[in-house]
Amino acid sequence: MNQTVNLSNVPLSLLDLAQVGAGETVRESLRHSLELAEFADTTGYRRLWYAEHHNMSAIASAAPAVLIARMGAATSRIRLGAGGVMLPNHSPLAIAEQFGTLAELYPDRIDLGLGRAPGGDQATFAALRRSPAASEQFPADVVELQKYLRGTPQQSGVVATPGAGTDVPLYILGSSLFGAQLAAYLGLPYAFASHFAPAALEQAVALYRSEFRPLQAEFGGLAEPYVIAAAGVIADDDADLARAQFDATRRHRAKFLFARDTSLSDEQADALLAGPVGRQVDDMLHHTAVGTPEQVRDTLAGFAEYARADELMLAPMAPDRAVWLGTVRALAPTA
Repeated sequence: MNQTVNLSNVPLSLLDLAQVGAGETVRESLRHSLELAEFADTTGYRRLWYAEHHNMSAIASAAPAVLIARMGAATSRIRLGAGGVMLPNHSPLAIAEQFGTLAELYPDRIDLGLGRAPGGDQATFAALRRSPAASEQFPADVVELQKYLRGTPQQSGVVATPGAGTDVPLYILGSSLFGAQLAAYLGLPYAFASHFAPAALEQAVALYRSEFRPLQAEFGGLAEPYVIAAAGVIADDDADLARAQFDATRRHRAKFLFARDTSLSDEQADALLAGPVGRQVDDMLHHTAVGTPEQVRDTLAGFAEYARADELMLAPMAPDRAVWLGTVRALAPTA
C-alpha cells in the first residue's frame, strides 16, 4: 500500500487492555496501566480508553469507570474514556450517573464509547443479571443514555444526578455493519475494532460515511462523520525483537482463544498456529503494525488511508512490559 497520508496530521490515541501478563498479578498490571497513563498525559496522544471485559483472567478492565477515575487523578490533560462500556450489561441510568460523575470530576476530559456485545460469555451475562435479549435494546438504550446526559426530560421523570447537563461525548463502537448504521443514523462518531476484528472495516466505514446524518440535534450529533480505527502496535529499535514479540502475541492469542482450559507450551502453541488456528489468529491481527518505530509509523500511515480514519486508536500488543511501554513511548506524538 502506497503511503499518502501524513501520520503527523492524524490524531493518535491509546487503548489499554489492562492485560495481566504471564507471572503478573492484577495489582502489578494496573500499576503498568497507571505508568502508561502518566506518560501518555505528557505527550500528544489525544485520548486513552479502557474496554469492558468480564471473566477473563488475562484482562483487568472489568470496571472501566473505576480505572478512568484512578487515571484521571494521575493525569491533567489527556482525554479518558471507555472503549467501551458494553451497554447491554447495564442500565442507561447507571452509566449516565457513573460517567456524569467522572465528567464533573474531570471536566471536558471524559469520553464514553458504547458497545453492543456483552464483553464475556453467556454465563457471565447471567451472573451480571442480564438477559441476552438486552442486546436488542441497544439502539434505544443509547438514545436513553444520551437524554440522561443531556438533561432531556424522560417520561419517567428520572434525572441522572450527576449526569444531566454534562453532555459526555458518545462514540458507537463496532466490528460489523450494525454499529456503522447506528452511528450514522444518530450522527455520532464511529470507532471500529480493527485491532482484533478487521474483516468488515472497509465496508463498515463506507456505509457509515455514506449514510451519516449530520446534526441530529436531539442526539447531540456531529456536523460531519468521524471515524476512529484501531490498530495493534509493537515497535522497538530492534526489528527482530519486535517480530519476536509479535510471535509471542500470536501464541498468547491462540492459547487464550482456542485452548483456554488447557496449559499449552510454546511448542504446542506453534503447532496449533501451523494449522487453521494460525490463519484465524493472523486474520484477527491483520492490522498490527510491527517493526522499528519508523516502520510502524509508515504502516500506520498506510492503514489510516485504507481505513479512511480521522483518528487512530493504538493498542500496544507486546507481552514484554519493556517493549509494551517502549512502543507507546516510541510512537508518542509531540505534545
